[in-house]
Amino acid sequence: MADEQGIQTPVNGIDMGTPHSARVWNYWLGGEDHYEVDRRLGATLEELYPQITEIARASRAFQARAVRYLAGEVGVRQFLDLGTGLPTANATHEVAQDVDPTARIVYVDNDPIVLAHARALLSSHPGGATDYVHANLRDTGTVLREAARTLDLGRPVAVMLLSTLGHVADANEAAALLRGYLDALPAGSHLMLCDTIETPETRAGSDEYASGGAMPYISRPKEVMGTFADGLDLVKPGFGSISLWRPDGPVTGDPVDQWGFVAAKR
Repeated sequence: MADEQGIQTPVNGIDMGTPHSARVWNYWLGGEDHYEVDRRLGATLEELYPQITEIARASRAFQARAVRYLAGEVGVRQFLDLGTGLPTANATHEVAQDVDPTARIVYVDNDPIVLAHARALLSSHPGGATDYVHANLRDTGTVLREAARTLDLGRPVAVMLLSTLGHVADANEAAALLRGYLDALPAGSHLMLCDTIETPETRAGSDEYASGGAMPYISRPKEVMGTFADGLDLVKPGFGSISLWRPDGPVTGDPVDQWGFVAAKR
């Protein structure tokens, strides 16, 4: 709500006067869960770096293709979606349970605005299950303990961090975070990862994004991002632009600056 001066104030822990990463991302995806402050920052970024909207949509498409591949060809039935963001079409549970209705999905985020929309993430097929864990993904112990209410951590799990690890600025901390999850899971588990690679344009976009008041999101050199797959078996076609990861049809235009991979734990 707004005060007498028209200044937006937090409601139920949600600050409507400061740009928010999940809402800005929702704006780029063409959703409706955003405020004027988010639209202003989103539009500014689109002018500075026009590919950003394409990246957001390519990320969602990569997620759907990767989940469909893991649930279908590999037979993974459990998904741990870290840094879920706001519900949108083709959510993880929708895609996975369309392949196999018994799939079980746990979403994780620590954002009040995501919590406020979490009910939309819990609409599971009766044969499967979905759950939402309100926790910081850096708190690996809490996340895994809560996720174990729904997932059998003794069986393969697909760990998903999509357009999320850029919020962890230190590369060593990011790598340790990934190891913390994968070390707790058995062979046959998978890591699904994508983030924006560093270019002069993406660096400028990251700087503008942070100066606009949203949670900083950094891009990394592709050589650094590639090390996050160390010790894992990359699924073909390997690490590269997500536009080129098992596309549903011919790729038109330049591959996006969002790179990623799917990799299996031995």
